[in-house]
Amino acid sequence: MDISPLAGKPAPESILANIPRLVTDYYALEPEPGIPAQQVAFGTSGHRGTSLECSFNEEHILAITQAICIHRRQQKIDGPLFIGIDTHALSEPAFVSALEVLAANEVEVMIDDRDGFTPTPVVSHSILNYNRGRKNGLADGIVVTPSHNPPEDGGFKYDPPSGGPAESATTKWIQDKANEFIAAGLNDVRRISYARAKSAATTHRYDYMKTYIGDLGSVIDFEAIRGANVKLGVDPLGGAGVFYWGMIADRYRLPLTLVSQVVDPTFRFMTVDWDGKIRMDCSSPYAMRRLIAEKDNFDLAWACDPDHDRHGIVAKSTGLLNPNHYLAVAISYLFSHRPQWPGNAAIGKTVVSSSMIDRVAAGIGRALKEVPVGFKWFVDGLLNGSLGFGGEESAGASFLRREGSVWTTDKDGLIMGLLAAEMTAATGKDPGELYRDLTSKYGEFFYERIDAPATPEQKKVLAALSAQDINESQLAGEKIVNILTTVAGTTDPIGGVKVVSESGWFAARPSGTENVYKLYAESSRNAEHLKKIQSEAQAIIQKAFDRSAD
Repeated sequence: MDISPLAGKPAPESILANIPRLVTDYYALEPEPGIPAQQVAFGTSGHRGTSLECSFNEEHILAITQAICIHRRQQKIDGPLFIGIDTHALSEPAFVSALEVLAANEVEVMIDDRDGFTPTPVVSHSILNYNRGRKNGLADGIVVTPSHNPPEDGGFKYDPPSGGPAESATTKWIQDKANEFIAAGLNDVRRISYARAKSAATTHRYDYMKTYIGDLGSVIDFEAIRGANVKLGVDPLGGAGVFYWGMIADRYRLPLTLVSQVVDPTFRFMTVDWDGKIRMDCSSPYAMRRLIAEKDNFDLAWACDPDHDRHGIVAKSTGLLNPNHYLAVAISYLFSHRPQWPGNAAIGKTVVSSSMIDRVAAGIGRALKEVPVGFKWFVDGLLNGSLGFGGEESAGASFLRREGSVWTTDKDGLIMGLLAAEMTAATGKDPGELYRDLTSKYGEFFYERIDAPATPEQKKVLAALSAQDINESQLAGEKIVNILTTVAGTTDPIGGVKVVSESGWFAARPSGTENVYKLYAESSRNAEHLKKIQSEAQAIIQKAFDRSAD
């Protein structure tokens, strides 16, 4: 991975997004149906792209929304649709386009009563709260966000009545139907003006903030936080939760300081990520440089990405925690501090998450459910309570209410930040110190994820790799014991490959939203062994790329 000389530095004017051009191109440019890069394509969680490259434009959103309306009718989903947006520049235009179609299709829509921003987990919480105890007239939702992607990007995802990311069959149907609409010139897309849509009898204002914040006590022990002398900080990174944190602090009387309340669609206040791009990745030490610099001013601080489904924890003892470290700490803490949780509630982790989680699960006597990348794999388990916790290595997780029922079925960065405060208050140790305790008990693991450039063609090669494509018998001096393209014991595809040796492993899979591939690697020996695994893994992947180019 080549680190940009801009990495970790304040964003220079020269790389800032041209917001007027971005919005103009959203309305002015029209996608070519025959160009794959300009088609609707749902990745692990929705459609993403940029208007500058004709991959996220008005036609895309009109078509996707009409497809969602048809899907709702086919599935007899006739309750309200909860919709929220984040602070990316393209989110507001996409919201306008979606509402025009939803109103024309006479869908009951719940929009924010403050005309503000709504985090992804708040939409999930709203859907589940409405559907609790209902069998008919179920609600669903839309979240307009590209998550932590650069400022030029837009994103659009659908949440069915389960409240979390839609499963693959649903997103494929919506994707294919939307592309049919675009190819046909949007002839069958129903639409009314925004003015009419906003004042339509089917458009309702909903207090997302009050509903979500008022319910937080059912999932977080605020009494523990209030009773401890801890100084807390939070950086919303200019995201959808920017106005939530002050209300949370007031409602629950927390010693919580907002590091910044700035909202700017260029995200010029960010420090630049590893590759020279502005990216609001709260797990990146480059993007998180501002909050890391505040480490000694707080006992604990955290940040969330623009739609607040991800978290980044900055502990006074260690600085920014590796997401895997915090997941392991959260699991260890929750399953010993939630006595009302079901005794058989399992732990959910992705196939590319740290093996430390396996050891923690075994140590506390809980079953471990391993799944492919994508939070949709945790939805059913969180919904029925068979999972107490579900987490991804990319710093996204959610868990059950204190009494053991579902909270959200999408990633919730707000409760993961607040949980860090609870555990610090309850144990007298911050998450960094708690992770050191885990290493003393279970051993140390050396883990890193690298993002490397990959063309669309190379990404296809990687996604299609099989065990037969890898001829090596050793990895970093150890015998390869397994090569996986599906999660062990299942037929669930990894979307890439995982190679396992006795004391290490690597996995490689293409990004669903950017022209990079993700290389995950871990060693239970030492940092030098990890570097060898990474080096040999990159060579193995490059061989696959070279063979495909011949």
